Amino acid sequence: MTRILHFIDSLSAWTGRAFAWCIVVLTFSTCYEVFVRYILNSPTVWAFDMSIQMYGALFMMAGAYALSQDAHVRGDVIYRLMPKKVQASVDLVLYILFLAPGAVALIYYGYGFAADSWFYKEVSWSSPARIQIYFFKTLIPISGTLVLLQGIAEAVRCVQCIRTGEWPARLHDVQETETMLVHEIEDLHQLEVEKH
Repeated sequence: MTRILHFIDSLSAWTGRAFAWCIVVLTFSTCYEVFVRYILNSPTVWAFDMSIQMYGALFMMAGAYALSQDAHVRGDVIYRLMPKKVQASVDLVLYILFLAPGAVALIYYGYGFAADSWFYKEVSWSSPARIQIYFFKTLIPISGTLVLLQGIAEAVRCVQCIRTGEWPARLHDVQETETMLVHEIEDLHQLEVEKH
């Protein structure tokens, strides 16, 4: 089971890292737009649409990655004080009540939006560039599928934690300083327990 969970984690991590490059594209295109608009007095017609689509792609495709890294927002002040089995129970209920229906809605309705967009070869009508947007609408059901898959992995982790009282191992990537400090304190506490 751990191998399957780690495979799903690695799929989410790979997708998140791949789409993180949207930030680089977004940064360079914005810098280019600022340069040509204010220095050369020759603004582009495509930069605004591209920045929206790059940010949208990054936002949509990073959801599963954030979930795999336990990086979504929650009331950590209260959550940290709970025993691990209670944390897992709360998480499991929230995954079932909120995450699963949301992800299924993204898949179901997103597929319809993407299919219609591909059928009409939809272009953006909000700017004179008229850039194609059906490629980006395809990301809606794909991101929903990845979030649902990662959500299932997280639900399995919750069930394992409820049974054993310990969270199963997960693949770790870059972490915020606060998260690193919490893990360091937990590790030091575990070492003290093992010494006694």
